[in-house]
Amino acid sequence: MSTLDSLALTRIPPEDEALRAEVRAFLAEAVKALPAHVRARSWGGYSTELSRKLGERGWIGVTLPREYGGGGRSAFTRYVLVEEYLNCGAPVGSHWIADRQSAPLILKYGTEAQKRFYIPRVCRGEAFFCIGMSEPNSGSDLASVKTRAVPNDKGFLLSGQKIWTTNAHHCQYMIALVRTSGAPEDRHKGLSQVIVDLQLPGVTVRPIEDLSGDSHFCEVFFDNVQLAPDALIGAEGQGWEQVTAELAFERSGPERLFSSIVLFDQWLDYVRTPRGRTAPAQRLAGKVLTQLAPLRAMSVAIQEKLVRGESPIVEAALVKELGTTLEQFIPAAIADDLFAREAEDVPVELLMTLKYVTEASPSFSLRGGTRDILRGMIARGLGLR
Repeated sequence: MSTLDSLALTRIPPEDEALRAEVRAFLAEAVKALPAHVRARSWGGYSTELSRKLGERGWIGVTLPREYGGGGRSAFTRYVLVEEYLNCGAPVGSHWIADRQSAPLILKYGTEAQKRFYIPRVCRGEAFFCIGMSEPNSGSDLASVKTRAVPNDKGFLLSGQKIWTTNAHHCQYMIALVRTSGAPEDRHKGLSQVIVDLQLPGVTVRPIEDLSGDSHFCEVFFDNVQLAPDALIGAEGQGWEQVTAELAFERSGPERLFSSIVLFDQWLDYVRTPRGRTAPAQRLAGKVLTQLAPLRAMSVAIQEKLVRGESPIVEAALVKELGTTLEQFIPAAIADDLFAREAEDVPVELLMTLKYVTEASPSFSLRGGTRDILRGMIARGLGLR
């Protein structure tokens, strides 16, 4: 292999790229009635109807084996789908987590019965999952889990609380990281993952309204919830290893680059008009695009590592840290541009989108791991601490 070949960028295979036009045409029709400030919610948006339509087309669980109802296709196929969902602002939050990590986690660690029960329902857009990781008063210290699932003669008795649980009020199931043995001081030891049916007695879900007026974050309480023995995923006590591998899927995808993309595209459309075209705006567009292109290339390269069965934890943390920094820069920089203009020159719909993204943007560097935690991971991975 020549030096030039070794430096070549990872590219999405042509057979996967071929799907893009079909997906783009379908989504353009599906979201045509949604204004930009609604589409800006994208994977935070919620539509069970759209999820079921995507399931009917085979666009959920596309990488999962056909024997479980999946598409049996490459992970790059899913990458194309996700990019198109985000770029058009499709409200895909209902199935997002189930497709991105819950079903793959069950496929990797679950029993045969778990695979056959949950995965086909996810692929049809009928079973929605949320993630139970964060807890009150723990910040980003995931290893300090206090929620306990105590083994008993019926399975496990679950007690505790989770917080910042996206769309829990719309989901049927949660995959929760819990302590099945030991104490919080034991850190990574004694942690396990369990599937919780959110309709069980003793489960209470309370949405939390954020600055933008959305209520997709929730707190979830468990008051002596009886779980069956088959609620356990994987081996008891191996939850930390399982959840850290799971986070590579969560941290490296296009959703860590494109949370502000509907706003950016809408602003670009304005900048291309005679009224909106200015030299500072053109320079800003170039600055964003020259950062976005290499970040996308990094994200695609990590996808290739995942396809090969690797666990690029540090690389994924790097993409998320840089990606969310850019996502937060975009609304701030666009606000500076628009508010330097005469008010009557700026479209109201563009301002409405800017308002939503500005209010939502603080969460971009919180979800999936805070900035300080990610920088610590990166430093350790580079041997700097």
